[in-house]
Amino acid sequence: MSGPDRQARIGAELRSDQPRYFLSLNVRAAATASESEAEFVRRMRRSGLLVRPRYASGRTDVVTGYTVAQRPEAGERPIWYGGGNLARDLSLPRLRDGWPDTPTGASEAVAEWNAAKRGKRVVSPGREAREPDPQLWEQRSAELRALVDRLRSVDVEDRDTWATVARQTAGALAAWSNATEETPGDLAAAAEALSRSAQTYRRTVPPTRAGTVAISGAAMLLASATRGGRGAVAQAAMIRQLLRLTQAVHDASVAAGQVRQARLLAEDTRVRLVRLRDALPQPVASTGTATAQRTRTLDPQAQAMLDRLSAGNAHDATKAASPLPAKLEPTERRTTTKPGAERGPER
Repeated sequence: MSGPDRQARIGAELRSDQPRYFLSLNVRAAATASESEAEFVRRMRRSGLLVRPRYASGRTDVVTGYTVAQRPEAGERPIWYGGGNLARDLSLPRLRDGWPDTPTGASEAVAEWNAAKRGKRVVSPGREAREPDPQLWEQRSAELRALVDRLRSVDVEDRDTWATVARQTAGALAAWSNATEETPGDLAAAAEALSRSAQTYRRTVPPTRAGTVAISGAAMLLASATRGGRGAVAQAAMIRQLLRLTQAVHDASVAAGQVRQARLLAEDTRVRLVRLRDALPQPVASTGTATAQRTRTLDPQAQAMLDRLSAGNAHDATKAASPLPAKLEPTERRTTTKPGAERGPER
């Protein structure tokens, strides 16, 4: 194993041992795939996280922050992290920039926060519990393609807009990672690297103003990749557009003189996404016959990934540990946490 590969593997293993790494991956995926705060709470709980709100002083109807934890094993205490301690852009005030601010939405969100705190069932299940319309895959891919074209006109010095693009793209990759990777692999590592471009000391441009809401739609579909959709070919088309978005963030980093981040995106993140893209089947024009898609000859790991995507059973524990054709072999996702105090204030 070469020096760079060895260092990359060690880094992945270190990340895999940190509860914060898993929590940030799950929270980022849930936030990007959600169209409202209430859905965000439900998606976090659906992914198995323990969730509790932070209320305004003396109130139980105004939520100002949140904490999350992995579900511990019997006899152990959960270790809680405030959203802002996972990443600056995961604090509740920043996440709210991506959702509509309406009285009805606020009431629905409070109801879901309260249910989460008390360990009760979700109040009103939403689209996170339903299979999306298969036709949405082509629509979202087309929207992402148009978004990439529009981004060519965005000033490379517009740090706030590019941070929003990076944050949402990272969330879409995190959503697909949670759906298809039993252990953090190429998608998780790419999401983490991209998220570093989203860490600013001030709030950035809301997705609606940045014109990047299409990425949230893609994240919603990728989050449901193992429960529905158009199969591996549709996912391949989607990952190609996300790769183009990653390239756009890289180009902006280069132009803005962010050498270190640009190198990370070029030498690590892009390589991972290209490897995944090349393992997926190439879309071909429909011929009206049974051969509506054609795949290239794949190595065993890549073929196993496609088989699992098609079967919709990526979380079957009897399958291989990782569905991705990655060289890295990070340790398994851990749910065990050592007893300890809460980590940091709620934000």
